[in-house]
Amino acid sequence: MLDRELVSEVLSVARAGGADFAELFMEDTVTTNLHLLQGKVKDAGGGNIYGAGLRLFYGTNVVYAYTNDCTREGLLEVARAMARARGQGGEVDARGAGGLDFRSLDAQKLWNVREHPLRTSKQAKLEIARRAYGAARVGHVKTVDVTYIDVAQRILVANSLGDWSEDERVRSRLMVSAIAEDGSDRATGYNGPGAALGMEFFDGDLPERAGAEAARIANAMLRAGYAPAGKLPVVIGNAFGGVIFHEACGHILETTSVAKKASVFADKLGEKIAHESVSAVDDGTIPGAWGSINVDDEATPSERTVLIENGVLKSFMVDRLGELQTGYRRTGSGRRQDYTFAPTSRMRNTFILEGDKTPEELIAGVEFGLYARTMGGGSVSPGTGDYNFSVNEGYLIRNGEIAEPVRGAALVGNGAQDLLNIVGVAKDLSRGQGMCGSLSGSIPTDVGQPHILVSEITVGGRA
Repeated sequence: MLDRELVSEVLSVARAGGADFAELFMEDTVTTNLHLLQGKVKDAGGGNIYGAGLRLFYGTNVVYAYTNDCTREGLLEVARAMARARGQGGEVDARGAGGLDFRSLDAQKLWNVREHPLRTSKQAKLEIARRAYGAARVGHVKTVDVTYIDVAQRILVANSLGDWSEDERVRSRLMVSAIAEDGSDRATGYNGPGAALGMEFFDGDLPERAGAEAARIANAMLRAGYAPAGKLPVVIGNAFGGVIFHEACGHILETTSVAKKASVFADKLGEKIAHESVSAVDDGTIPGAWGSINVDDEATPSERTVLIENGVLKSFMVDRLGELQTGYRRTGSGRRQDYTFAPTSRMRNTFILEGDKTPEELIAGVEFGLYARTMGGGSVSPGTGDYNFSVNEGYLIRNGEIAEPVRGAALVGNGAQDLLNIVGVAKDLSRGQGMCGSLSGSIPTDVGQPHILVSEITVGGRA
């Protein structure tokens, strides 16, 4: 994407103010978006994100700047401005004067894209959205909203240590929202599968299954009564049920929080923080998974990081700055939305591992409680892990069996406390896809878990 001599010159100029470390990140990203409402095209577009970011470390102090002028003069002007911002009296690395000896990293190639979206017509992509729309028009569903997205991001990361890494990340996703109506009753269902794959992701009947799942939820919840309120045992469904772990526990295992002591887990490495049935990982190496990456945005190879093993805290998610601040080993977790953001420690595919129960066994152990089959959005207090999440699809559990559907339920709790209150983990691990927002922007991540039984969560409802 850029000539090595130019990159060497830019990094050297940027360090003229005495920076300990300089890094250049460049990207060229092409996106396609198609929005289908009631079977008709509402929006069809996309875009191109093109630019570069420069990051300097002065100890653990960070200076970051970016530009969409990636000409030689444009990049050098940014580098000069950054150097001037720190003064002219700093040390200059001896290697910088003679040019850097870049080493191309043996970047792992975890999977291959078979059908590149940039070589596929918009008409073919539109047909995928229409198939999902057709599958969702069942039962009482009156309104269907389908969004198709594909992204092809080419990146280059080079730094003053001589690391040089290039990669292309291709992602595809379909999001279906179905609204069922009958008289004054109204309910919404949603399904949004995605993968780090090309058009082959939509092979088979994936569009039809996505539409049918959104419609199933909407129809199931249409005549549901209101959920009870109070402290109840709760069985949380697999796949997107893992959003609670992601939001209420995952973010406080990132060194962005840990280094500031803004995490309840900051000083608990090696300590028991969860029930012994709980093990959890952040795995960026799953071939084709929505949050997988060959290398992170700092040129560190992605890996499978064990966060919790049999209830004991084993590791945090560590980026380059987090490594400097805490001394913990880097885990390939430095990520950013695009070149306008500096990277921070972020999740990739984060999930609780399988246990030895079946979902039916977990439910059979509950006399009266809530089955939160699919979760919706919510809010979390950073640092403490206190959360509030809505339940999209919920059912009462009576005498160990799933009973009537309920609407309006919300789970109110604390992620760290929930980890200790998980008393059963099933063996049906599944993952769901989402976009995670944090300091370095919005990035694709998988959440996930098997069905789990939490002994007690405060349920917000009406009945």
